[in-house]
Amino acid sequence: MLKIEKPGLLSSIQDLGRTGFQKFGVIASGCMDPLSHRVANLLTGNDGNEPALEITMLGPTVTFEKDALISICGGDLSPEINGKPVRSWRSVFVKKGSELKFGHCRQGCRAYLAVAGGISVPEVMKSKSTYLRAGIGGYNGRAIKAGDLLELDAASELSGKMMDYLSHHLEHESFIENDWSITAELIPAFESNTVIRIVKGRQYELFSKDSRSSLFEASFKVTPQSDRMGYRLKGPFLSLKEPAELISEAVNFGSIQVPPDGNPIVLLADRQTTGGYPKIGQVAYVDLPLLAQAKPGDTLRFTEISHEEAQRLYLNREWKLKELKQGIHLKTR
Repeated sequence: MLKIEKPGLLSSIQDLGRTGFQKFGVIASGCMDPLSHRVANLLTGNDGNEPALEITMLGPTVTFEKDALISICGGDLSPEINGKPVRSWRSVFVKKGSELKFGHCRQGCRAYLAVAGGISVPEVMKSKSTYLRAGIGGYNGRAIKAGDLLELDAASELSGKMMDYLSHHLEHESFIENDWSITAELIPAFESNTVIRIVKGRQYELFSKDSRSSLFEASFKVTPQSDRMGYRLKGPFLSLKEPAELISEAVNFGSIQVPPDGNPIVLLADRQTTGGYPKIGQVAYVDLPLLAQAKPGDTLRFTEISHEEAQRLYLNREWKLKELKQGIHLKTR
C-alpha cells in the first residue's frame, strides 16, 4: 500500500488509455508519455499496461506501507528515498516505512512511478486511467490527494523473483537499486528546445506556402494555456490559402490542428474524439514522449519525415522494448 503524504502539483493514475470507445464520444485519456510508462512497468515485472502514477512538474511525497519493487521513469524530478537520491530508469527495492519524495524539475516535466503488481483501482470501460474532466477511472475519478491510500494488486512471479534478488543484497539501507540499467536507446533526451518529427497532415496542402515553410523553419513556444488535452503553441501565424469549410473527423494523439487564430494546437492524451480544424501535421508516435515532456516556456521545432520512416522508427522501438522484456526475464532466471 502507498500512503500519499503530499499530492504534488498533479498526480493521477494512468494506464495506456481507454481504447475502443471514441465512436461513442469517450476520449482515450491514458498516460502522456507511453514509453516511460511502459518501461517503468517492465522494470517492476508488470505488464506494460498496468496503472502507474503519472507525476507532473512537482511530485508527491509517498510512504510505503510495505516492502515494494518500484521504478521511476520519464522526466527527472529529483526523486529521493529517505533523503537519498534514487536513480530513474532502474528497478528499485524499497523497504517498508520508507518515504519517497520528489524535488525540483531538472529535465522534462512528467515522471511515472510504477509499483510491482500495479495500483489497484476499478476498471472503467476496459481501462484504469483517470479522465479528470469527466471524473471517471483511476482513484475515484480524480487526482490523488493527501491522505489517499493506494492499494496494490498481487505482484507477478517475475516481480517476486526481482524482489527476492534485490532484498537479498540489501544490507542497512532503506532501498537498493538494480546493478544494471536499460539501453540508452530507450531513454529519450528531454530538452527545453526539442525537435519533433512529424508527417504532413491531411489538410497540409490547404495551407499557404508561407505557413507550410514556417511549420518546418520556425520555432513554436509551449504556452501556459497547455494541459493534458493539448499544447497550445505560439509562433508564426499559420493560415489557409483560402477559407474552407471542413467536416469534423477523427483526431489522434499528436494531431496538429490550426484554429482560426493561426496558433497550432497539438492534441494529447485527453484530446477530444473528433475535430473540425485543419490538421497541418501529425507527430510521429516515437516522438510522443519528447512532446509529452515539454513544459510551458519550452520551444518546439518540427521536422518532416515520411509515413514509411515513422513506421520504421515505431517498429524499431517496439523491438527494443521486446528486447528489454526478454532481457529482464534472462536476468532473473
